Amino acid sequence: MDNYEYSELLKELEGKCSNIEKIIKPQEIQKELDEIVLLEQNPEFWNDAKKAGEIGKHKSKLSRMLQTYKNASDMLNDAKELFELAGNDEEILNQLFSQSAELESAIKKVEIEVMLSDENDSSNAIITIQPGAGGTESQDWGSMLYRMYLRWAERRGFKVELLDYQDGEEAGIKGVAFIIKGENAYGYMKSENGVHRLVRISPFDANAKRHTSFSSVQVSPELSDDIDIMIEDKDIRIDTYRASGAGGQHVNKTESAIRITHLPTGIVVQCQNDRSQHKNKATALKMLKSKLYELEKEKQNASSANQEKSEIGWGHQIRSYVLAPYQQVKDLRSNIAYSNVEAILDGDLDEMIEGVLVSGAQ
Repeated sequence: MDNYEYSELLKELEGKCSNIEKIIKPQEIQKELDEIVLLEQNPEFWNDAKKAGEIGKHKSKLSRMLQTYKNASDMLNDAKELFELAGNDEEILNQLFSQSAELESAIKKVEIEVMLSDENDSSNAIITIQPGAGGTESQDWGSMLYRMYLRWAERRGFKVELLDYQDGEEAGIKGVAFIIKGENAYGYMKSENGVHRLVRISPFDANAKRHTSFSSVQVSPELSDDIDIMIEDKDIRIDTYRASGAGGQHVNKTESAIRITHLPTGIVVQCQNDRSQHKNKATALKMLKSKLYELEKEKQNASSANQEKSEIGWGHQIRSYVLAPYQQVKDLRSNIAYSNVEAILDGDLDEMIEGVLVSGAQ
């Protein structure tokens, strides 16, 4: 990178920062934060714990966005000033060039914060993985996706709560449902919603033939209890069954697991996380409400875009993971291909997810 290229980079980043400033309005955010601080100083504010908690969560989100913007803006201003003073000083110029990637990353981080400002983006994410047709092949692929998301959550310091787990017949899983808990978990994970395709030499084929497998990933936000979604008793069928897989002494001994089928839509949710059938039922109903909310949102988006709604539960193919004859992961929405397949399957998803978010915002 020479002086001209760095100058052009600064102009590009300055333009991005200016656009971000127009969107987030940092002065208005600071004003709102000051108002919240005044509210918190009133002893009566804490009488309503639920409302105080919601305002506290909103305050944290605003504070994080404002601080992220300030950090990027300060870095950009420092770089501009240093570049103007550098002249032909090679030592300073080399320092600026070496820090250019960090500066670009800081601006991109603010862009992502702005993109994750929808109503439910800050929520926890409820994820269901359902292997497609193909028996052991697809079930193994489902377990690979499950591990990938667990590793991603671990990398970000998020917590994972397992809701339901069904072992595959020979390997892998028949299905799994879990919650990823962390800041903007749903905002990131919503880009994973859809069908994931794997192409590889099958480890289960003695003839070492290439196989194609599909698994569906369904993502919905964990909704707040105050969101009112009516589910009538006549519209659901509730089945109980014995829990299977990991779960303690009650597994296969009591019918504590719950399966709820929503008859109008065909949506099925199940939970076997707890020993208590009552608690599993409450969690399953929460999962159902989350999926119904997401379904209605998808219908509205499809209607506004004059699009046909794809089959419930499967969505559309969003990404291909090719392990043979070459190695590549390609996202079909951002149209970007990645060669670090092993790292991606080990949970290194941020770059790919951010690519989808950026392409969706353009």
